[in-house]
Amino acid sequence: MPGTLYLVPTPIGNLGDISRRMADTLAAVDFIAAEDTRVTVKLLNHLGLKKPMLSYYRHNTGASGAAVLSRLLAGEDCALVTDAGTPAVSDPGEELVAQCAAAGVSVVSIPGPCALVTALAASGLPTGRFTFEGFLAMNKKNRWAHLEQLRSEQRTMLFYEAPHKLTATLRDLRDTFGPERRISLCRELTKLHEEVRRTTLGEAAAWYEENPPKGEFVLVVEGGCPPAEDSATLEDGLARLLALQGQGCSLKDAARQAAAELGLPRKALYDRAVSSKKDE
Repeated sequence: MPGTLYLVPTPIGNLGDISRRMADTLAAVDFIAAEDTRVTVKLLNHLGLKKPMLSYYRHNTGASGAAVLSRLLAGEDCALVTDAGTPAVSDPGEELVAQCAAAGVSVVSIPGPCALVTALAASGLPTGRFTFEGFLAMNKKNRWAHLEQLRSEQRTMLFYEAPHKLTATLRDLRDTFGPERRISLCRELTKLHEEVRRTTLGEAAAWYEENPPKGEFVLVVEGGCPPAEDSATLEDGLARLLALQGQGCSLKDAARQAAAELGLPRKALYDRAVSSKKDE
């Protein structure tokens, strides 16, 4: 009879967030599949536990996933853990869960720490409907394609971001959604220097240009307003773009501002302006 894969959340900063059920599960399983065994051994030492471990992370999911599944099918129980937070959420553990589901292996998900839910609850922004977007791509083309898809998103949006990429991401969010869109920047959640900064995209981009960010961030971005029945067209956008150019804005800046004001795709508006100029 196959064993069970347990998805065991780990603290995102504060060791006091370990639940009795999480600790008991780690004590009961036959082995642990860990994102980084060096990180997990510190948690086990804190709990006074010793367990066989193997590494399971983004770059070895093929071989390691097969090894974990083989042991589960042989009847062993396994706990899957990440360095911090809930396994399989914006995490390669989703592949292992899918493999177990296909093979008929039972998967038990244990409630526990999750950075995105913690940030959403403290954000001060609407929580009834939201969309989790994970990390934006580093590739500029893929990043802009992702953001364009979200331009008319009405739900609250959540992103994860590392400190060394935060300023660039805030600029891109500002250019996509406009400088007045509200954002809550949740930093170092549950840790000693936890901070929630509630501001606008324009103010956040300017602040972190002057104040280098530290720590891991969850960005909670306000959703847009419902589209008006008489929504703006590219021709409306072109008229606004030309007006902004008449005020001294460059074509690039005018396209960005007009698109944000009217809820239009920036690239489509820019291309329309270039095409119009060629036709003159």
